[in-house]
Amino acid sequence: MDDDKQRPAPKRTSALDAAFSRDSEESVGNRLIMLFWAGVWLFWMLQPFVDAVQHIDTVGGVVGVVAVPLFCIAYLAHFWACRAAFFRLSYPWGHRTRPIDQLRYVGLGALALACVLAVGQDGIAAVIFFALSGLWTMPLVWGWITVIATAVTYVLLWNLPGWEADPSSFIGLGFGAVAISVGMIAGRRQHQLRESRQVNAELMVQQERNRMARDLHDILGHSLTVITVKAELAGRLMDAGAQERARSEVADLERLSRTALADVRRAVEGYREISLSGELARAKEALAAANITASIPTALDQVPADLVEPFAWTVRECVTNVLRHSRASACTIQVTPSSITVTDDGVGPGADVGDGNGLSGLRERALAAGAVLVSRSVDPHGFSVTVATSADQPDRADGTASEGDALRHTAQQPSGESLA
Repeated sequence: MDDDKQRPAPKRTSALDAAFSRDSEESVGNRLIMLFWAGVWLFWMLQPFVDAVQHIDTVGGVVGVVAVPLFCIAYLAHFWACRAAFFRLSYPWGHRTRPIDQLRYVGLGALALACVLAVGQDGIAAVIFFALSGLWTMPLVWGWITVIATAVTYVLLWNLPGWEADPSSFIGLGFGAVAISVGMIAGRRQHQLRESRQVNAELMVQQERNRMARDLHDILGHSLTVITVKAELAGRLMDAGAQERARSEVADLERLSRTALADVRRAVEGYREISLSGELARAKEALAAANITASIPTALDQVPADLVEPFAWTVRECVTNVLRHSRASACTIQVTPSSITVTDDGVGPGADVGDGNGLSGLRERALAAGAVLVSRSVDPHGFSVTVATSADQPDRADGTASEGDALRHTAQQPSGESLA
């Protein structure tokens, strides 16, 4: 008990937290690719740097030689800090930018202004990069407002002495803004799809775990209860001196435990379709989900091991047909040691409709287990499928039974205990 108190509770993380954690662990290759595409366009800053070098003997030249490289470094650092905007639906801290990003963006604008003051109109390239960086610094709408304001201001600056009209700069500004916007939208969509797939995969794993736990409970619940009761009975019989009765109960215990062990192994291996108890549990859940009143048996230990698989397939196929085609309001499953019957009160099959692949395959499985399949319409409406052993139901060469045989078999079949 003390060990349980000292044991730390497992840490729970949401799928969204896991997604952010994966984003923070980007591969080195992705980082280098993003940094390359961010920096390759900085070759436009060569012209203002060359102009500054040519006027190194002036104050403006000295300022330009320092300001242009600093702007390029600050631009790349700012891109690196805000790179998540290119592939996330929103920043991990929300839709608003962080104060540190706003401060860094203001510093980038100051360096761009220094480039313009130092080298003149050629320094406008730094202003263009500053405007484009607003697209991933701020919400996209505000980024476009910054781009448009920069374009209008540049036109007004053409009236300054020594400045001239330069429409070609609008091409670079417009093309860059459109390319960045499209890239961000596409990257975010791709990230959304990737995260949706990851969340779905995690949910499927969780659902599979829950389903496995539920199936194990369904498989073992009844068997262990019967084993417990029989073990208590065997102990009382031994105390009473009824050795033969006790030996019979112990033999039943062995058979039940082996059957339960086989069911567990099948469930773990993923072959739940050959577990009759598991299929009945699934049928009850599926029929309830479809608003179909279900009558499902609760006692299954009397079914021989060689009939468990064909009976389980019968439940799966017939319940599937009830859900898909019957438009029924009620479905009854009756199980005896030698037969299983699934009946619904739906519309039944049409006169020109055959068995189909499902019932044909079910008939083959029944024949392989030494049983036969009987299907018939139920008055006033409905459909019934019975799989029974050859000893209990006479068969024909094609594995079917006549209508009279089917009716006679149904009339003789015990109703069995069921749970609505």
